[in-house]
Amino acid sequence: MPAILGTLRRLVLTPKLRAVTFAERGFPGASSPAAEHLESIPQSVICGFEWGIEHRALWDVERRLATVSPDLRGFAYEGAAMAFAVRDAMAGGRGTRTKQLLEGPGLPHIFLTYIGIGFAMARLPRVLWRGIMPDLAGVPFFPTMSWLAVDGYGFDRAYFHTRHVIDEQRPFKPYPWAGRADYFPRAADQGVGRALWFIHGARPAEVTAAVNAFPEQRRADLWSGVGLAATFAGGCSDVGLADLSVAAGRYADEVALGAVFAGTARLAAGHVPEHSALGVEVLTGRSVQDAVTVAATTAVEHGDAVAESGPPAYEVWRARIREQLRGPVAKAA
Repeated sequence: MPAILGTLRRLVLTPKLRAVTFAERGFPGASSPAAEHLESIPQSVICGFEWGIEHRALWDVERRLATVSPDLRGFAYEGAAMAFAVRDAMAGGRGTRTKQLLEGPGLPHIFLTYIGIGFAMARLPRVLWRGIMPDLAGVPFFPTMSWLAVDGYGFDRAYFHTRHVIDEQRPFKPYPWAGRADYFPRAADQGVGRALWFIHGARPAEVTAAVNAFPEQRRADLWSGVGLAATFAGGCSDVGLADLSVAAGRYADEVALGAVFAGTARLAAGHVPEHSALGVEVLTGRSVQDAVTVAATTAVEHGDAVAESGPPAYEVWRARIREQLRGPVAKAA
């Protein structure tokens, strides 16, 4: 019976691979030379989701995820985290699959599994969001980095509801994530910035125009998302990345900030593909290891004092990274 239920869940809930292609979504990036490479990323997410939504044992899901190439494995873990978060919500919030995944085989991909929880949020009513993020005490960067779930929510909404989020630029309704409803739209915009990289097929000029079409007050967060996607997902040459940084103008440090997080996530997973190393080096002026050191030495640890009237710990960390990137090493590069 569990196997039959798993098959039914898979058939009912798993999106078709074609549904995430740029042509199917009507994205202008469908004609980009990078389209096929970029499309493999959401397709990997779907594969991870399909395995996570169907199979009962974590071991079965883990072994399937291990067959995915290292470049794409983190994205498959995103999909599995999404599936487990949905299943836990369907269990009335009593499920523990997400926690077991994030503390177990998903730990090296913790940045991306947070994002996968955000994908689940995009498919669940807000009443089920409470408790969707498990207590991960002892896991690095928790709870500070849990804002990546909101980033994932923003990405998903932009990718699948492009007219509302991108064309009409409808702002996100605040939600008290980590007790800070005021920051929720900003974190979601960071995910929108990542989505713009995909929607426009990693073409710097088109991505720049898309960011600049938004109100000024939203652009900093959009640009940091662009930098993260450009580095983690790739799809652009060194010349194109340099052009992107120049085009960002006063927001070039936001692009570099996104690249630092991308490099940190890649190194944590134990595999830094060539395009990610290139992104970090071009957008930050530092090596991957140096960029990761910046992130590690500026992180806001659990229990650190952060003023209640100021930005959340996540944004404090981001501000510290920006400041470090403006330092002597970045200027000398």
